Amino acid sequence: MKILVAEDDPLSRRVLQLTLQNAGHELLLTETGAQAWEMCLTKSCQIIVSDWMMPEMDGLEFCRKVRARRRREYTYFILLTARVGRENYQAAMNAGVDDFLTKPLNADELLNRVRVAERLLGFMNQVRELKRLLPICSYCKKIRDDKDYWHQIETYIHDHTGSDFSHSICPKCYSEHIVPQLEALQAENERLSSGATPPGAK
Repeated sequence: MKILVAEDDPLSRRVLQLTLQNAGHELLLTETGAQAWEMCLTKSCQIIVSDWMMPEMDGLEFCRKVRARRRREYTYFILLTARVGRENYQAAMNAGVDDFLTKPLNADELLNRVRVAERLLGFMNQVRELKRLLPICSYCKKIRDDKDYWHQIETYIHDHTGSDFSHSICPKCYSEHIVPQLEALQAENERLSSGATPPGAK
């Protein structure tokens, strides 16, 4: 993965560099939020690891700028900070931060969070490719696989991503399909209760 690091403390930046490079990641190193933002404008990255308290632009402002961009690819944002507490955590989430690590930095914990980011980004890319490439029937919405077999969309997505669907009914379909069925059932119950002869019966 290509990871952008924004950390003004030289020792912390060195720890981040060695930890992530030894894990095989490509790094873009910056010392301030402003430098990191300038780097984002010219370089692409999948993950950002940023300190909260930095000169020129702090981590939250940097994250807000990243989220305000109009980009097709999602960037996973991990915030590093010595701050703790529910209010600080909520402020980070509201700014668009995906994950939150407290200092002093634990290398194993950082790598675990990066692995989570890799899995989520990989899943998002799978979904994006599915949306772009899937041959889908305009009428029944079944999906054709590479063996020319048509699947229900729920089955196809589950087999390729492991995701399950929670089914519901939209208001339009409820009015068009469910309401007439309920009305017909109610009419049939009223007929049976009154002992009336079914229509067409002799």
